[in-house]
Amino acid sequence: MIYYCNMKICLLFAGLFCFQLLQAQSPALIPGDFADPSIVKTGNGYYAVGTSSEWAPHFPIYQSADLKNWKQVGFVFDKAPEWTSGSFWAPEYYFHNNTYYVYYTARRKSDGISCIGVATSKNPDRGFTDHGVVVSYGKEAIDAFVYNDNGQLYMTFKAYGLDKRPIEILGSKLSADGLKMEGEVFSLLKDDNRMGMEGQSILKKGNYYYLFYSSGGCCGSGCSYHVRVARSTNIKGPYEDYGQNPVLDANEAWKCPGHGTFVEDKMYIYHAYNKKSNVFTGREGMMAELVWKEDAWPSLVSRPVANSAAGNIKGLTPFWQWDFRNSTPVVSRSKKMLYLSGTSKEGNNTGIVLTVRPVRDDFDVMTTVTNWNAALKGLAFYGDAHAAVGIGVINDKVEFWMVKENVRTVLGTQAVKPGVPVQLKLTMHADRTCEVAYRQGGSAWQAVAPGVKQDIGFLPQWDRSPRPGLHFKGPENLKAAFSSFELVNR
Repeated sequence: MIYYCNMKICLLFAGLFCFQLLQAQSPALIPGDFADPSIVKTGNGYYAVGTSSEWAPHFPIYQSADLKNWKQVGFVFDKAPEWTSGSFWAPEYYFHNNTYYVYYTARRKSDGISCIGVATSKNPDRGFTDHGVVVSYGKEAIDAFVYNDNGQLYMTFKAYGLDKRPIEILGSKLSADGLKMEGEVFSLLKDDNRMGMEGQSILKKGNYYYLFYSSGGCCGSGCSYHVRVARSTNIKGPYEDYGQNPVLDANEAWKCPGHGTFVEDKMYIYHAYNKKSNVFTGREGMMAELVWKEDAWPSLVSRPVANSAAGNIKGLTPFWQWDFRNSTPVVSRSKKMLYLSGTSKEGNNTGIVLTVRPVRDDFDVMTTVTNWNAALKGLAFYGDAHAAVGIGVINDKVEFWMVKENVRTVLGTQAVKPGVPVQLKLTMHADRTCEVAYRQGGSAWQAVAPGVKQDIGFLPQWDRSPRPGLHFKGPENLKAAFSSFELVNR
C-alpha cells in the first residue's frame, strides 16, 4: 500500500518501531517546535493548534483533558490548500455556530503575498474544509484573531506595507458565517515606535477591552519578543498602552515569549525559546496565568507544567512531517518494514527526510537499513534542503555527508558487508555538534569519521527548528527499507 503526501504516512510505523522521548526536565506545555499556539475548549477537553511553517502536513493539532497532559491527534490539512504556496503560520482556533474554525496565515501562490484563510469542520481535530482567503490587505496580512462582541464577530490582524504607514493591528466586522469581512477596516493600534506589533488577542473585563500583543523580533537566536497590553472602552479604540509593559518577558530559563491566546479568560497559551536548547528545539508551547492587579491592569505569570511526555515512552507512533516545498515522499510498508522513496525538487541536494520534532538538544537517533542499492538510505538532521547532515548506506559503504549552503560534502566513508543489515546512529551534542556511527551483526558502534564532531550551528532556519528523521536520496525507482527507528533523548 502506498500513500502520497497525506497524514497516513504518520501512522505507518504503528507496531513496528520504537520512538522514545525522554523529557522529564521539560517544563514546556507542548515541548518542541510549536509556535503561535491557539486553543479552544470543547465538551471533552481542549485542543491546541500551532504553526507548521514549511513542514507538511500542515498545522499540528494537540488534545488535552486537563490543560497539562497533551498528545498530538492530527493536522488541520493533510494537503496544502490550492491557493497556498507555503509559510503556514499563526492558526487561530474559533468555535461558532456549532462549527470549528481555523483561521490561518499562508503565502498566496499567485503573488507570494501572505493572506489569512479559513477552514471549517464539525470536529476540532479532523475533516477541515478550506474556504480560501478571508483577509488580503496591504503587502501582508497575518496573525488572525476573532472576537465576539455581544453577537457581532470581529476579525483582527496584523498588516504592513500600507503605503508609508507603520505596522498596524487592524480590525473589521466579520460576517455571521465567519467567512468574510464586512464594512470598513479600522485601526486598533499603530506601531509608531517601530518596535514590532503582532500576535494579538482581546479580552473584556468591566468597561475595558484589553488588547494583548507581542512586540519585538519573534524568531531566531537574536529574538527580542515580549508581550504587552493596551486597553480601551471601545473595541475600535483608541487604546491606551500600559505604563508598566511588558506583562510577559524573558526569565532565567525561557526567552522571547509571545503570540498567545486565552482559554477560559484565565490561562494564556503562548510560545517561548528554551534558553538552553534555543533554536534547536524551536518556539515551544507554554502557559501563563492571567492575574489582575489592583490598578485594573493585568499581568501574566508563567506556570511550568509537568506534562505527559515526561519519562521514557516506548511504542509511541510519531506524527511525521516533511519539507513539502522540496520533496514528495512515497511510503509503503510490509508487516515488519517501512519503505521510503519519492521525488525531490530540482536543486535539492539533500533528498527526502521524514522528520520528527526534537524536544532536547542532546539525543541519539537510530535506524536499521535492510536493503542494498545505489540510493543513499539512512538518517538526516534536516534544517532545509540547503542545510542538513546525515549518515546513510549506499551500495557497499556507509557515508557521512553534509549539505551546507547547498553544497554537498562527504565527510567520511566506511566499507560494510553487503547483505547484513546496517544499524546507523546520529548523535547530537548540546555543544551544537554531531557525530555518526554504524554497526553490523551486533558488533560495537564504529565511527564513520573517527574524531570528527561536525559543527551543525548552520542547520536552524529563521522560523523553525531542525529535525531528525529517516532519509532517502536516489532515483524514484529505488527505495530505502527500514526495520526500526528510535529517538532517545539523553
